[in-house]
Amino acid sequence: MSFDNLCKLLSEKHPATFASWVLGTPQTSVTVLKTELSIEPIRADYVTFLQLQGRILHLEFQTKLESTPPLPLRMLDYWVRLYRLYRLPITQVVVLLLPPAAETVIETVFCVETTRHEYRVIRLWEENPELFLNEPALLPLAPLAATTQPQALLQQVVGKVNQLEPRQRPEISAYTQILAGLKYNQDLIRQLFREGMMRESVIYQEILAEGEQRGREEGRKAEGQLLILRQLTRRVGELPQEVLARIETLSLEQLENLGEALLDFQAIADLEAWFATLEFN
Repeated sequence: MSFDNLCKLLSEKHPATFASWVLGTPQTSVTVLKTELSIEPIRADYVTFLQLQGRILHLEFQTKLESTPPLPLRMLDYWVRLYRLYRLPITQVVVLLLPPAAETVIETVFCVETTRHEYRVIRLWEENPELFLNEPALLPLAPLAATTQPQALLQQVVGKVNQLEPRQRPEISAYTQILAGLKYNQDLIRQLFREGMMRESVIYQEILAEGEQRGREEGRKAEGQLLILRQLTRRVGELPQEVLARIETLSLEQLENLGEALLDFQAIADLEAWFATLEFN
């Protein structure tokens, strides 16, 4: 499936959402027109026709501006055929998925002598990503939106995908990864989406929680060892290497018990006697 066709599929699955986005106002009564235009269709695979209240919305998705016939002429041609068939006002919007080469002029009008026809162009790379991040149907377009930190945006997109309901997550995730491929390295896409899926799993969350708990316990144990060593050095003097090694093997509970017992220590013999009680127990 081409990138353009994937956008057509999304817009026909979620016509009201796409119409609301491109028109900038909420649209509730929207249906997809499966219409056969007279004469041979011009790249009809990439266009979506939506019936609104008293208006037709013609959406066209493009990854590249270059085409035969040129885009302005194509838009005029569609307008004439749609108007002949429906006799309704027509709003035409071209959604460009990628920026063209530098210095390329993005035309929004067909003009030859007295004939002039205008249409809108949405430059996806200039759109606010928040528009897409907060709407599941538009989420696959989010990686192509405006950003100065592309990888951070893609990570944010992954997070939003993983928050979706389980029944819709696989489909939206697949569409998002396909469209992200227009802009991002495939290895990065696979890595981020794989890590995102792991973070959502129950097993991963349990492992993470256990790791955090273990880290807290090890931190408390290290602090306990330092405190015990300082107190022992003050009471019995410099400690032999074998005593230092033995203290490192003590559990957190044993360190706490030693901390209470060393208040009565006067010499290294007292510490050795305490170690002997551990062996006896």
